[in-house]
Amino acid sequence: FDIDENRVALSGTKGIYVCITSPDGTLITEGQEKFNTRDGKMKLYTQKIEFYYIQGQRQTLNFDWRKNGSFITGDYKIEVYNNGYKIGEGIRTLKKGGLFS
Repeated sequence: FDIDENRVALSGTKGIYVCITSPDGTLITEGQEKFNTRDGKMKLYTQKIEFYYIQGQRQTLNFDWRKNGSFITGDYKIEVYNNGYKIGEGIRTLKKGGLFS
């Protein structure tokens, strides 16, 4: 994900929360850890990432994630949050793999 330049946010380490929803609509999570959204709700997350942000610079956020268990084919919705605000969203499609697919 690309993080847009922000002239207000100070440089430093930021806690980024990633929420991944599987094609069947369930949030993929390894536990019951939650964060607060700006509308006051508690939201489960898939992974927390520590990211060093530099004020006023556009940066790319990459993360590796391994699911316990197998993946199913289909569209996975990925949401990215910082300070309770959704700062990015995307869809990744997983197709059946293999030599002859």
